Amino acid sequence: MHSTNKNAIDYLIQGYHLIFQAGVKKFVIIPMIANIVIMSLLIAWFFSKLSVFIDMGMQYVPDWLQWLSYIISALLLIMLSIMFCYFFSAITNIIAAPFNGLLAEHVEAHLTGEPAPETTAMDLIRDVPRIMKREFQKIVYYLAWAVPLFILYWVPVIGQTVVPVVWFIFTAWMINVQYADYAFDNHKVGFKEMKIALRRDAVGNCFFGAVISLFTMFPILNLIIMPIAVCGATAKWVDVYRKEFHRAPMNQK
Repeated sequence: MHSTNKNAIDYLIQGYHLIFQAGVKKFVIIPMIANIVIMSLLIAWFFSKLSVFIDMGMQYVPDWLQWLSYIISALLLIMLSIMFCYFFSAITNIIAAPFNGLLAEHVEAHLTGEPAPETTAMDLIRDVPRIMKREFQKIVYYLAWAVPLFILYWVPVIGQTVVPVVWFIFTAWMINVQYADYAFDNHKVGFKEMKIALRRDAVGNCFFGAVISLFTMFPILNLIIMPIAVCGATAKWVDVYRKEFHRAPMNQK
């Protein structure tokens, strides 16, 4: 694995510049439209229910911790926001997955100077079952960690203090997995193999996911972050992982 001096901010800035590049920007439109429509609807629903969610969570805080209610409410707000940001992003990414994979292909081609594979509408349709299987793997992996953490939240003290911190780290990791996966999947790198590679720089990859999660909370920016994140994650693939896993042309049809 090659090292790089770039951090998460560097890759997201690079991702922002990449979405305007010739040969790339036309593949940004569909993921961006999907993100704008779905995220707008889901975020509006989330904020309409936010106070209800916080009140439900505070019911499980023991009386002797009520003096920390403001701090616990803030932690709960952060945990809920991060959880729903990931959940909303996951829904959007499932819908836009074929187009995000296509975007990652052309970003890689742009960065390496190699031609991107010719992809027709029928190629995309034929690839949907494989892409959905990969998305299902990510959902199963997410639930395997999210369900125990959710259960632990209802344990007094630990649930309201430790779990929000662990949840933040876990969600940041999952967001990075989501966006890094497009380039790995384009080269038919197995999901388990990809996780092992990403763990070598767990801190840096969690930081990448955390920054994306933070940007998702800002109006306007949260509507365009998905294609930027795909481009940034693909740029990191080219810099860090490509030489190790570049075994065949991208997504041979």
